[in-house]
Order: sequence, then structure tokens, then C-alpha cells
Amino acid sequence: MTAGGPITERAPVDPATFRAEIVSAAQPVVLRGQVADWPMVRAGRESPQALAQCIRGFDRGATVEVLEAPASTGGRLFYRDGLKGFNFERQKSQVGATLERLLALAGQPDAPRLFIESIPTDEYLPGFGATHVMPLLDAQVRPRIWIGNAVTVQTHYDLYYNIACVVGGRRRFTLFAPEQVANLYLSPLEYTPAGTPLSMVPLHEPDLAKYPRFAEALRHSVSAELEPGDALYIPFGWWHHVQSLTPFNALVNYWWNDGPQYGSPYGVILHAALVLRDLPADQRAVWRALFDTLVFTDAETALGHLTPEQRGLLGPPSLERMQKVRAMLAQAFNRQG
Repeated sequence: MTAGGPITERAPVDPATFRAEIVSAAQPVVLRGQVADWPMVRAGRESPQALAQCIRGFDRGATVEVLEAPASTGGRLFYRDGLKGFNFERQKSQVGATLERLLALAGQPDAPRLFIESIPTDEYLPGFGATHVMPLLDAQVRPRIWIGNAVTVQTHYDLYYNIACVVGGRRRFTLFAPEQVANLYLSPLEYTPAGTPLSMVPLHEPDLAKYPRFAEALRHSVSAELEPGDALYIPFGWWHHVQSLTPFNALVNYWWNDGPQYGSPYGVILHAALVLRDLPADQRAVWRALFDTLVFTDAETALGHLTPEQRGLLGPPSLERMQKVRAMLAQAFNRQG
């Protein structure tokens, strides 16, 4: 079974085009060669050894967390059977030592899978940001690096916008739009390998008798293979499956979210599930209509008959409104307790 189609591709773009044509469209886009002039990309194209040497040039010997999984996992970082723990372990090591292990393990079919997961370069590879500039974003959006061998990050989403830049090796990305969530069969919210829910369905050879709706998700998916110098824009909340295809891989990404941050969206979901999910169907329908109008409809459409001042706790964002809502929520939780 194959994915639905290719991700749209473009040549490198400038910041104005990125904001006006790509971010505004809310669709994933491959930017071929967007970071081709980065020193680390040039090293990655030369050889794994050259890439490792380039990374070492920024390394200051800090200890990082390394995920290690046996070869029997196929590199898919996931749960054990029955969701009883994970199929990998977290260990402490230095970046340089992990690079040496990766180079030594290359070409061994029974090699364990190693993965340095999302470390901020400012802290662990100081100097990287100054020599590897991402012109599409504000300088306050800082880079993170991911280094490993042939590992697969299971389908998940992030509550950020994302630019992922391949600097070494090759990666295959398969993406699903947020509206496919019902067809992806979610893991528990509170127990995940990396903090956000996963799809429980393996992308390759899925069990469609157990997960029949996944066939529809896959039909609507898009995918692309990226090489050093290529970048991928992943819109907010898009599900993505990331497969590293070579024995030595490195990726740099940038996460950002410039929306107002007034609390945890997961907290809202959990509270709604606690209070609303088990109500009779007719009552749930009433609350669904209220949520659609008061939360998911544009404020001017839903409340345009009132002035902003008359909208009370549903008015424009402000510190005062946030404090009042939080006080009311605290009282509501106390009453429930």
C-alpha cells in the first residue's frame, strides 16, 4: 500500500514569499536546496565522516540523552506490546562519543538504532546558529538538531509550525492533514514516547482489519524524500511520519508558534472529555453547537452583534480577561472536587 501523492515542491524562496505564499496556504511544501549553502550540508554531501567532523567542530563535550533500540525493532521507535513501556531505552552519552558509535555501526545489519533527539544547538553545539542562518524566520526562532542512524519516528504531530532541514543522509516524510485524525487511531494522550500523541498504525504493512479507517488516511497522505540541503515546511498540527533511510543522518529543525499562549490545549481537551464525553447524545449535540459557535467560529461572525466591550469573557484577548477566566475555572474545579 502506498501513500496518496507527492508533497508540493518549490525552489528556494525568500522570507516575503515564504510568509505570503507558503505559511498562509497552510499546506506542506518541500523547498529544494533551501539550505544548500550551509557548511554542514556541504559536509553531509561529502561523506558521513565529513559530517561527523563538522558536527564535532561545534561540540563542547556536553552530555545528551540518546535513545537506543535493538535492531529487532527495525528502527521504529514505539511502544512495547500491550503499551507496556517503550521499545527503546534512554541513555546518557556525549555527542562526540555517539558520533563515533554511529560511524562504527554503519553497514552492520544487526546494529542497534541510536537517536539523539531534538537538542538545542545553542546549548549543545554553540556556534552553529551563527554559521547556519535560517533567513526565512525571525532570529529568535532557534535551531535544534537530530542525529541518528536508520530510525523511524512514528506518525505524530507538533503544536508548532516547523521547518525541517536535512543536513546529512536522506529522510522520507509522510504527512497527514489534521482532519485525518479520526483515521489515525491515537495513542493515549498522557503516555507517549515524546510528549504528543502517536498514531498506533505502522505506516508500512498496516493491519487494515484492525485499523480499517487508516486506508482512507493513507489515500489522502502526501510524501517526499529529502536529501542534504532540502527543507520541508510542516504546518501547525500536521501529522508526520519520518523515516531515516541511511546509516548516518542529521536534521536541523525550527519550531515556532506565534499564537497567544493562555494555557494548555491538552488541558482543555481532557476537561471537555471529563465533563462532556459521557453525557447523553442529545446533550453532547448541544455542547458541540456551542463549542462550534463560541470557540471555532470567527469572533466577528459569532459575536459581531455585540461590541468588543459587551462580549465579557468572550471578548478580545487581554491579561484581565485571562485572569478572570482562570479564577472562574479554579472555582469550577474546586466545586467538582
